[in-house]
Amino acid sequence: MDRNPSPPCSDAEDEEGDAVGNTVYSKHWLFSVLTRLIEVIAPAEADPAASPEGARTELDEEMENDICKVWDMSMDEDVALFLQEFNAPDIFMGVFAKSKCPRLTEICVGILGNMACFQDICMSISKDENLGQVLLQRLCDSDSPTLLETSRLLLTCLSQPEVANVWVERIRENPSVYDCVCFIMSSSTNVELLVKVGEVVDKLFDLDEELMLNWIKNGTCRSVGPSVDDSPEELPDFKIVPCILEAAKQVRSDNPEGLDVYMHILQLLTTVDEGIQAIVQAPDGGKETWSLLYDLVCQELCQPDDPPIIVQEQKTVLASILSVLSAMFASQTEQEYTRIRKSKSYVYMPLIGSLIRILQYMEGCGKRAGDNSKESEQEETGRTDVNEEDFHLKILKDICCELLSNMLQELTKENTLEGLHQGHLNEQTCSCAFQNLLPLYFASVESFLEVLREADQTLADNLEKRFPSLKVHT
Repeated sequence: MDRNPSPPCSDAEDEEGDAVGNTVYSKHWLFSVLTRLIEVIAPAEADPAASPEGARTELDEEMENDICKVWDMSMDEDVALFLQEFNAPDIFMGVFAKSKCPRLTEICVGILGNMACFQDICMSISKDENLGQVLLQRLCDSDSPTLLETSRLLLTCLSQPEVANVWVERIRENPSVYDCVCFIMSSSTNVELLVKVGEVVDKLFDLDEELMLNWIKNGTCRSVGPSVDDSPEELPDFKIVPCILEAAKQVRSDNPEGLDVYMHILQLLTTVDEGIQAIVQAPDGGKETWSLLYDLVCQELCQPDDPPIIVQEQKTVLASILSVLSAMFASQTEQEYTRIRKSKSYVYMPLIGSLIRILQYMEGCGKRAGDNSKESEQEETGRTDVNEEDFHLKILKDICCELLSNMLQELTKENTLEGLHQGHLNEQTCSCAFQNLLPLYFASVESFLEVLREADQTLADNLEKRFPSLKVHT
C-alpha cells in the first residue's frame, strides 16, 4: 500500500463510555483489532508446525487496513495510553517472535515508535528488557521498511534524556548492533533508511564517547548476529569509517540533511585520537575520506555561482567537513594522502580557493546582516548575547581559518605559482585571507608572504602596503 489509511470515523458516541479518552475513537473497535492480531499469531504459539496464520508472509487486506488505522491513531496520546493499558507491547512481542509477515512487523514497530513519543510510555517500553532486546534484533531484519521504523523508534528513545542511557548501555552490550548498523550503512541504497540510521549513530556517538571508542576499535574480530530466520549468520568484518563513507556517498545527492548527519558523525570521530587514526590509518591512508570531503568542498558546496547567502544554509555541514579535513591535515602521519596533498598542487590549491571563498561569502553575509540590524540594535542597546546563527557562523569561520593557515604555511613556490595561474590566489583573495587570519595566525601569514614574494614580488608588495604589520624587518 502506498500510504496508511486514515483513522476510521468512530461511532463511539452511540455507546456511552466507549470513547478512548477525549477522542472519538472506539475502545470496542480497538479491542477487536488487537484481539484479531492475537489470533493471527496464536496458532503459531499453539502448534508451530501447523502455523496456518503465523506462517503467512502477507496480511489480508482488511487486517492490514485496520492495523494501519491503529498505527495512525497511535499518534494520539489517549490512544497510545489505551494501547499501553491493553498491553499492546506484549502483543507486538508475540508478533516479532512468531509472525513471518514483514508488513505486520513493520506496522507493529511503527505503532511502538508512535507510542514512544510520549514520555511515560517511552520509559515503560525502555525498561522492558525483553522488549528492548527484541527490538534491537529487528536491526538485523532484511526488510527495509521494518529497519526504518526500528531506527525511528530507537532515535525517539535516545532523544528522551530519561531513558537514553538505558538504550546506550543496551546497545553497548549487544555486539550485533554494530554489525547490523554497519551492514545497513555499507550496503543499503534506501536513502530514507540511511539517513535515519545515520541519525541513530550520530546520537549514540554524541551521547556516549565510550560506545564511540568501542565502535572505532571494532571490526578486528568477527561478530555473529541473528539473521531474519533467527539462524546464526556470520557478518563481514566491518570497520566504521568505510561504512560511514559509503552511506555518505549514497545520500550526498538526494538528501542534504543526510549528508550533514554523516559529516557530523565523521567530525565526532575526530574528537578522539583513536577516531583520527581510524581515518588516516585506513588501508588507503585516508585517501578515500580526503577525496570525498575535498570533492564536496571544491565541487558541490558554496560554489562561485552560488549567492553568498548559501553559506548560511550550508554552515553546519561545511563546519563538519572542514573540521575533519583540518584534523587530517594536522595529523603528522606519513600516510599516502599526506604525501599527495603536499606534492600535488591540483589537490592543494582548489581547496585553498574554496576556503577563501567561504570567508568572502561570510563577510558578505555579515555586512548585509549588519546593515539590516542597525535599527534593531539601536532599539536593543545593551544586548550582548550572540544568536544561534551567528554562533554557528563563528564556528565555521574559526575552523576555516585554522585549516587555511595550516595550508598556507606549507605552500611552496611551485604551489603558489600554480595558484596564481589558476586564479585561486590574487590580490583580492589574499587580502580576504589576511584580513581573517590576522593577527591570530600572524606566523602563518608571514611564512606565506615570504613564498609569495618569490612567486610574485608585486603582489607581495601590494599586500604589505595593505597590511603594514607584515613588512619584513631588516
